[in-house]
Amino acid sequence: MNNREFLENLGIKSGYPLKESEKTFKDGSQYRFEVPGIQKPSTLRALIDALEEYDVTIHRVTQTKGIMLLTDQEIQEMVEIAADAKLELFLSVGPRATYDTSATARTREGARIGYRLRGYENLLYALEDVKRAANLGVKGIVVYDEGMLWVLNKMRRSGHLPEDLHFKVSAHCGHGNPASALLLEEIGADSFNPVRDLQIPMLASIRNTIKIPIDLHTENPESSGGFIRHYEVPDMIRYAAPVYLKTGGSIAKKHGWETTKKEAKERIKQVQLVQSMIEKYYPEARASPSGSEDLAIPVIR
Repeated sequence: MNNREFLENLGIKSGYPLKESEKTFKDGSQYRFEVPGIQKPSTLRALIDALEEYDVTIHRVTQTKGIMLLTDQEIQEMVEIAADAKLELFLSVGPRATYDTSATARTREGARIGYRLRGYENLLYALEDVKRAANLGVKGIVVYDEGMLWVLNKMRRSGHLPEDLHFKVSAHCGHGNPASALLLEEIGADSFNPVRDLQIPMLASIRNTIKIPIDLHTENPESSGGFIRHYEVPDMIRYAAPVYLKTGGSIAKKHGWETTKKEAKERIKQVQLVQSMIEKYYPEARASPSGSEDLAIPVIR
């Protein structure tokens, strides 16, 4: 048996030859829109106000700075806003390496550890972060550490966390191949964000291997290359569905950017630009309607 056959027997598949994905979200759709970098209630309100002006639908917003930087009141306000708008609200785990005493994480070489957790206490603090958000009605968590994902999944299965809490693995974990994607799916990921610059056949190999949705950047902040992939979006959907299209990132300078109200509106404009590409080059692609039953919409406590 050669290595290709061995991988195939493990369920790890190539992206060649390219074939259209037959997988969908539970509602039968192929794609949804996600807007990242919405850090506080006022920005979330501005984002939602812009939806009507640009006549687009989004399905998920993500806060990237960390739960630990939000007060209970701010989280509750964001939960209420997202629930009223029938949007998923994903909050990011803290404290992460860049927030603790790590000197290594601030060096060029050490940056490769990303936002993973250092030591037992930081793992414990991060679990407390998640529990606090869940208790306030949040149904979506962005995870930056594989070990923590494994623990969170154990907690969810044992009833220590809500069974409908969704875990999204960040691109900052640095995964970009189908074996890593399959591992993340097996230890509890509900969606997976690979590294940002994968070519279409690379994305296809991940889709051929896993069942969970793939979160794909249609554009990027300056700090992660600043490249824009709007013209590739129809093929992202065609070969990697079901996908969350992460749009509006080029408005930011870096991960964790404090988006202003004006920039929130600009992010929605980017969604409209991507939507126009889909309508022109893949008009038959199916988008989720607002408020689909399987969305991780927060619950007002």
